[in-house]
Amino acid sequence: MNNTLKNKRILISAGASGIGWATAKICLLKGATVFLCDVQKKYLSKIKKHKQINKKLFTYHCDASSEDDVIQLFTKISKKTKKLDCLINNVGVAGPTGTIEKLSSIQWEKTLKTNVISHFYFTKLAIPMLKKNKGGSIINMSSGAGIMGFPLRSPYAASKWAVIGITKTLAMELGKFKIRVNAICPGTIKGNRMVRVIRDKAKFLKISKKSVEKEFISMSSINSWVYEEDIGYMCSFLISEDAKRISGQVIGVDGNATRLD
Repeated sequence: MNNTLKNKRILISAGASGIGWATAKICLLKGATVFLCDVQKKYLSKIKKHKQINKKLFTYHCDASSEDDVIQLFTKISKKTKKLDCLINNVGVAGPTGTIEKLSSIQWEKTLKTNVISHFYFTKLAIPMLKKNKGGSIINMSSGAGIMGFPLRSPYAASKWAVIGITKTLAMELGKFKIRVNAICPGTIKGNRMVRVIRDKAKFLKISKKSVEKEFISMSSINSWVYEEDIGYMCSFLISEDAKRISGQVIGVDGNATRLD
């Protein structure tokens, strides 16, 4: 790995597994210092050995949907650094599966709070640290569902469309401070979350999980899964100086997904 992120200080929410952890590992290999948090203590425990090996990795327990938790997180991070080069708003939940008339208000509100309001908590506190750095980058994790409809997943789609609106607005607000803001729209990622999504959709439609999986893969022009590392490499590019003129963009890493149905 090259050192394109040498001395960069990066904060990743929900960073102990999935896309977040794949991104963290890539950034560490490229020379960055990574601060990551996660609500899942079991995932934080699993990466403990990496923390012992790599002194540039700092891990914290944090419920991203709790403003108090996020404030406490930033208080801890500020003891290590007063500046940030990048915030990656990666936290998000899949939300419930079902037609809208069968979903509960509680399910809707939980999805929106985690997928949208948590981004507000993190971004609000990260901006002053980015300003002290006289520039940097915010990367918001949206989805193909943020640019297309997604039947049976209305709260998830609504939350990911909201992330696009936040991204476009922040890029306009923060450009004068040399802070770039972009959104990444991952496609069908091979991993634990999609295992659950496929299971729930198959159960709802009363069809086999294999047929649902095949249909998801076929939505991409390259007829392939997207992998967590693919998102990590895009994040590392957007953080680097190679992307210093890229802001306000919605970038698909999805093998050209043409639908979500």
